[in-house]
Amino acid sequence: MKKHSFLERWFPHPLVSVIAGLSWLMLGHSLDAGAVIMALILAVLIPRLVSPFITKTPHIAWLPAIRLFFVVLWDIIVCNLQVAKLVLGPMHNMHPKWFRVPLETQHEEVNTLLAMIITTTPGTVSAGIDQERGDILVHALSADDAEAEIQNIKDRYEKPLMQIFGAQSGEQS
Repeated sequence: MKKHSFLERWFPHPLVSVIAGLSWLMLGHSLDAGAVIMALILAVLIPRLVSPFITKTPHIAWLPAIRLFFVVLWDIIVCNLQVAKLVLGPMHNMHPKWFRVPLETQHEEVNTLLAMIITTTPGTVSAGIDQERGDILVHALSADDAEAEIQNIKDRYEKPLMQIFGAQSGEQS
């Protein structure tokens, strides 16, 4: 049986601790002593309570993850403006289209996050991951060139996700 250090015992999932503590402080809009003490208590208790349910914590590369966060944030802002222009403009400017984005890997975290990013970006919705076909069905509000959209998704999101999780092409998680 592996012996855990003091920090590993008290903070089994440090990121969950940070999120729990900061969430409490932000929800309370306060930095007084009581709020800080409660945030610390929650930062210790919540990860320890959910620890049995978190069976596998993937190792991620943080620098590419931070870069991808800003790429997605930028794309959400730009796409919101594009969608507003489409919706408020003439209907003949919209070219809705269904297309399938072939997946490079069967890595669960990569594919789940890719589908989530596609859905989060305004103007596109992922309808589902088809594991047997190895693709994600996507609906775009307006897409003139489905192949260009597919390549954009793969270059901007899938490749960085594979880098973040260290996934190789064709790999299963």
